Amino acid sequence: MPMTCHIVIPARYSSSRLPGKPLKMIAGKTMIERVYQQAKKAAIQSIYVATDDTRIQRVVEGFGGQVILTREDHLSGTDRLAEVCTLQGWPDDDIVINLQGDEPLMPPEVIRFIADLAANTDAEISTLATPIHQIEDLMNPNIVKVVLDADYKAHYFSRAPIPWDRDHFHWFSVGETPAPDFSSGQHYRHLGMYAYRVCTLKLIPTLPPCGLERVESLEQLRPLYHGINIQVGIIENAPDHGIDTEEDLLRVNALFSDTS
Repeated sequence: MPMTCHIVIPARYSSSRLPGKPLKMIAGKTMIERVYQQAKKAAIQSIYVATDDTRIQRVVEGFGGQVILTREDHLSGTDRLAEVCTLQGWPDDDIVINLQGDEPLMPPEVIRFIADLAANTDAEISTLATPIHQIEDLMNPNIVKVVLDADYKAHYFSRAPIPWDRDHFHWFSVGETPAPDFSSGQHYRHLGMYAYRVCTLKLIPTLPPCGLERVESLEQLRPLYHGINIQVGIIENAPDHGIDTEEDLLRVNALFSDTS
């Protein structure tokens, strides 16, 4: 990669479903340390945790990680990353990967994949998607779908089942399930990992919110609405999802215990 690439891990202490989430223990280590370890395996030039909480700051410093204390009033992780870019004075062409602080199972090769994708595209933002093969996933509003153009740039993100295959899908009715047909290869699940140019990260918080963003409750629709290109890389298998609940925490602890 010709330019410098940074991983920034946003980590807030507050969480509606799992308070203190970054400091929850996973097989003897905090969640934030587990995520940091995965990031280190990707061999990216620099890694920082961005947090608004001194408890998280002390823990990261305790295991030898780099941490930046940010403001408490950010509305999104993107805003927090933009502050980090400003505080660090990173050049506009540098790449920043947003690695969520609740993703201790993120494969290092996926992190590396998005870093290489961002370094070799002219798009301002890069992200990931994986093919959808199950009708239940297509219909699930918690699974975000993305429609792509011929160059694998995003046309639109939605919680709705897009694209709608008129000849094969039918709306649910009692006792009826839409006939699954994914042979066209047009249905993709969006994976919420991003790589940004620094200049783009600084720009996004200055853009006014758009109606699409509010209706879908999808933050990435704001830059798309304002004409910012989003390049999408396709991976065949989605990584294990992150930790949102106590049940997720128990599941991940069991996985780490099985491999230790």
